[in-house]
Amino acid sequence: MTDNPSFILRGINDVVFEQRPIPEISDDEVLVEVKKTGICGSDVHYMVAGRIGQFIVEKPMVLGHESSGIIAKVGPAVKDLKVGDRVAMEPGATCRKCDACKSGRYQLCPDIIFAATPPYDGTLARYYRIPADITYKLPDHLTLEDGAMMEPLSVAIHAVANVADFHANRSIVVFGAGPVGLLCMAVAKALGASRVVAVDIVQNRLDFAKNFAATDVYLPPPMEKDELRIRYSERNAKKLMTDLGIEERGPKGIDLVIDASGAEVSIQTGVLVAKIGGTFVQLGMGSPEVTLPITTMLTKELIWKSSFRYGPGDYPLAIALVSQGKIDLKPLVTHRYSFDQAVEAFQTTRQGKSTDGKGVIKAIISGPDVSPNAL
Repeated sequence: MTDNPSFILRGINDVVFEQRPIPEISDDEVLVEVKKTGICGSDVHYMVAGRIGQFIVEKPMVLGHESSGIIAKVGPAVKDLKVGDRVAMEPGATCRKCDACKSGRYQLCPDIIFAATPPYDGTLARYYRIPADITYKLPDHLTLEDGAMMEPLSVAIHAVANVADFHANRSIVVFGAGPVGLLCMAVAKALGASRVVAVDIVQNRLDFAKNFAATDVYLPPPMEKDELRIRYSERNAKKLMTDLGIEERGPKGIDLVIDASGAEVSIQTGVLVAKIGGTFVQLGMGSPEVTLPITTMLTKELIWKSSFRYGPGDYPLAIALVSQGKIDLKPLVTHRYSFDQAVEAFQTTRQGKSTDGKGVIKAIISGPDVSPNAL
């Protein structure tokens, strides 16, 4: 423990490698030597925009929050972890005292310390301190890459299994076949979905979804000149339902719609596609304001919910589903980089493909002095 190289965002499109002090841990914390970190869309957004909503980068911040590693040090009150344990890291430490925490919705804690969300540093460093109770030991047959992927998988589990309360023999449509959307499909499949429909505007992502977890895929038509978005969404929903034999009621209806894109037309189309009495969960972040077909939502008695990050039980369920072989995370990791290639990794993720033309699903950055090929 002599140095702590860190990948730091100083301002818009301004990133550097710097040494940071090695964190001191409290009695109930552990120090993790970070080995694998996935790049999330939020990391890229902070780099190119300097903010997400009310979260604004006002001082240098270490990026990264989808991480795994090896325990380097444990506090004296920690009983269930030891030095050398391989762990997945849930990157949001909460106060444990507020109404949200005490009611079992700690993801809504007003004082959450979430990695790489201003003003708090993230995990793209050699060392990261974290409370022991949100640090999860990995089964021996899972890799550290699997451990890093538990973060986006937990986002999907929270939306599908927790917020939507999805059950076997139900149908789902997921808008957006990025990493989280794909994982929502995988979770639904693992829970026994009767039908999993993937919707995206990029054909190769739909091709990936069909091979990964989707039973059906749908590529929306282009918008017509001067067409209003809501009119387009009505046309798109009708085509989707006709093409895939979806009905408003009964066993051919869609029980759950999840929007993992944040696109207004996807949200509108999803409302129109959901069955009467069905459920809609908003997961993707896009435009802060959208137009909704509110009368349709009303007359359908559509159950509208939103999903933010993850809460109690989501990480353990993620590890269990992967450990039992019900979800395979490995196909999602399309690009691997060393720590000193972090800038290239972010550029590739932002562009959606590497210089060889290969499309990005998930890029993983290894920790300092860790080979990208070490899984």
